[in-house]
Amino acid sequence: MDLTPPDDARPDGPDREHRIPQEVDDATVVAVGKLTAALEVTEHARGMLYAFHRLTGRSDNELQEALDQLDEAGHQDLAEELRAELVGRNVIHGRWTFQMVEDYDENYWQTFRDLERKVREQLLGGRRHVYEAQLKELNRTPGRLGHEARPPELG
Repeated sequence: MDLTPPDDARPDGPDREHRIPQEVDDATVVAVGKLTAALEVTEHARGMLYAFHRLTGRSDNELQEALDQLDEAGHQDLAEELRAELVGRNVIHGRWTFQMVEDYDENYWQTFRDLERKVREQLLGGRRHVYEAQLKELNRTPGRLGHEARPPELG
């Protein structure tokens, strides 16, 4: 895939931080872009894990309210059985959801982020989203309103 935009130096092109560094080939840009895309999926998965954590906590709160209502309705034996079995129970062996989140963050997510950054630093001078910036250049219509390469200068 040829990622070279028509004129990389034009005033309406990508900013310096999103241009392909000199002497970096398209295959490298594509490979790093794929690695970054994989990290983005991991970021999404992490968000879903946090959602799981929050939803499980909310479920636990609602469970405790339901058990109080069972007590008030005269079903203390059932309420107590559920309290003993569910309230405070691990969601997986030895862990509550916060421990799952911590383990994921420390053992996978942070390692993935650090290694993706290392690859970008070694191969693209630390630049982020270079592949995406090239795709934007190949797909936008220069000079057309709403197709600008970057935001207008502030100040």
